[in-house]
Amino acid sequence: MQQRKLQVVVKMIEKVTNRKNLLKAYHQVLSNKGAAGVDGMGVKALAAHLKENGQQLVESVCAGSYLPQPILGVAIPKANGKKRLLGMPTVTERWLQQAVHQVIAPLFELDFKEHSYGFRPNRNAQQAVKQAQAYIHEGYRAILDIDLQNFFDEVDHCLLLQLVYRKVKCPLTLRLIRKWLRAPILIDGKLTRRRKGVPQGSPLSPLLSNIFLHELDSFLEKNKLRYVRYADDASIYAKTPYLAQRAAKAISLFLEGKLKLIINREKSGIRKPAEFEILGYKFVPSFKKGEKGKYLLTVSEKSWHKFKENLKSITRKTTPKSFEMRMQALKEVQRGWLNYFRLGSIYGKLRDLDGWLRNRIRYCIWHDWKKPERRRKNFIRLGISQDQAYAWSRTRMGGWAVAQSPMLNTTITLERLRKRGYQTMLDYYLKVAPQFNEPLYREMSTRVRHFRAKPLRTVVCEVLPGNFCCRGRLHDSRLPFILSKD
Repeated sequence: MQQRKLQVVVKMIEKVTNRKNLLKAYHQVLSNKGAAGVDGMGVKALAAHLKENGQQLVESVCAGSYLPQPILGVAIPKANGKKRLLGMPTVTERWLQQAVHQVIAPLFELDFKEHSYGFRPNRNAQQAVKQAQAYIHEGYRAILDIDLQNFFDEVDHCLLLQLVYRKVKCPLTLRLIRKWLRAPILIDGKLTRRRKGVPQGSPLSPLLSNIFLHELDSFLEKNKLRYVRYADDASIYAKTPYLAQRAAKAISLFLEGKLKLIINREKSGIRKPAEFEILGYKFVPSFKKGEKGKYLLTVSEKSWHKFKENLKSITRKTTPKSFEMRMQALKEVQRGWLNYFRLGSIYGKLRDLDGWLRNRIRYCIWHDWKKPERRRKNFIRLGISQDQAYAWSRTRMGGWAVAQSPMLNTTITLERLRKRGYQTMLDYYLKVAPQFNEPLYREMSTRVRHFRAKPLRTVVCEVLPGNFCCRGRLHDSRLPFILSKD
């Protein structure tokens, strides 16, 4: 009986080091891109590194002698002026962590709760926001907003490993996860020991955070509380402020007592729907007839400000960019932002923002024309008479005033900008907003019982040098230790 259990346990590390699993992990790391770690090796150099050292790495993992490299600590600025510390593992570590993630994630996914939406297959932030709106429309308008202070830096390793052990019985896999958790971090050239926390930036950190906070989900469901959780952002919905206050006391005792997490008292509290923000969205009351007590989704002021700052940096006149480069950068930023906030009622604000952005683009064009004579010739090319072109080219108005004046509004028109690749945000919003189209995502009304792995991207010839057939099979393998026959 013990031998049979041991065989089942040992099979997990064999699944991790399986050739197909390692190849899948390789392609996932390649598609995720990311910066280099402490060794300075980028994603593009991973194939050559694995060709030389891949077999040795796999053997050391199976033997339990593998030692991870330190994590590179990178501080990035936050919106409030503070900094968030990210941990950047090496590319090799990310490859191995992704391989482990692909094996153990299905084991935990079956037990995760319905209202946990962060970093899970077939779930996203829009579903979390829609669920919060549904609770509010059902009359649960006393909202307990919980903010965990430095969650990723405060996760207790011993408690986390105990939770992982419930599903991962393989000692080699468990020891490997423990080594990654205890790997030192390099900050400003100094190595620092780590005895708690999960490094943000590794493929395993989202899964480990969900495993840890699954205990909170179970506690909330045990107490029959309505909640929405996306990673470490959690909100509880109650009928009255009194019930929300009672829930706050019980949750505080659970988080600080059992999970050893710290609640940020300044950012947490009981809020009304109009004062509540979730994942960049906020709620405003609807004034339509027959919709009393209903709330519409819109974008928070903080998200609007950040988006506008991004547009400003792209359309800054002193930035040396061609018109085509600016249009391409604008499309990437606008489409990503609008796809995320497509649930919001932002028609009017987008219309005004489009007008402001077009004036910024005209200002950049006016600045590129520079000299008066060049401006005169360009006005003539745009259909202005010679006398009027001469007068406009010699104007003493400032550049921003010129961009908003009839000089450029009647010459650099919206139609001409569209011919050069410009697309208004309002046009794209009307294409993707569910209130104007069919929903892009199916509403999840029932519990997901089966884990569905994310489909692999199609393999293209530029990923790895070698000859690929139309089905993506590799003929000249750069990873022979993965794809070679037994």
